[in-house]
Amino acid sequence: MSRRQLEQELAALSQRVHALGWVANHDGNITVRLGDGRYLATPTSVSKGAITAEGLIVVDGEGKLVSGKGKPFTEVALHLAVYRARPDVRAVLHAHPPTATGFSVAGIEVKSTLLAEPIVSLGATIPLVPYARPRAPEWLTNLVPFLEDADVLLLENHGVMSYGPDLETAYLRMELVEHLAKIQLVATQVGLARSIPAGDQAMLLESRTAAGLGKAARNKHSAVTAAVNGATTQPKPIPNALPTPAADPLLRAIVAEELGHLLRK
Repeated sequence: MSRRQLEQELAALSQRVHALGWVANHDGNITVRLGDGRYLATPTSVSKGAITAEGLIVVDGEGKLVSGKGKPFTEVALHLAVYRARPDVRAVLHAHPPTATGFSVAGIEVKSTLLAEPIVSLGATIPLVPYARPRAPEWLTNLVPFLEDADVLLLENHGVMSYGPDLETAYLRMELVEHLAKIQLVATQVGLARSIPAGDQAMLLESRTAAGLGKAARNKHSAVTAAVNGATTQPKPIPNALPTPAADPLLRAIVAEELGHLLRK
């Protein structure tokens, strides 16, 4: 994707987030890793519905303005913390989807275990990061411990932050959290928000790893890469095949659905 295409995609996502009602006023921010320690970003004090490709800015690894007419947003430090902790992440989205943000204000976790698919997509939990005053030291120290394992965070009294290998994945992860929050709210109102059985959760987490998602999969990939790089003999070719998920046909279908987006790229 060219730089121009990336700018257009970021601007379009910003406008989509605004149209969905996930942000209001000057809420929310989006960044994309460009390389060479630079990041494409939405500027502060601009409605996400008014963002254009021409209005985007570029910041460095310290959040300082490199190019563009706008100013960096305060929460850029949170985005940079994600990029430092997760080399696999190329895009970060922060917004205030109303239902999920309502849970964050109440100090209640949104459960990923209510349905099978979100366990593969997001893991066993969606961490609730404790509240911290903006720019206080705890703003980062509260966030960092969750970054290695989680792909989306519920920020107490602060909304939702999602991230991934591209803008679309970051968006889809936030969309899923908001969807789950709505389901959990209704389930609680009519009775009880029940998780699926623990045994099935464990199988789905195995499928998540097999699909190349989550901390365990990244660690495995890093170990294999290190072994190959350190090998003294020519490594054997790796078969061009998908990783094998759990044996259950339903779980295979769930993993295939989750991989569909990545395979279409």
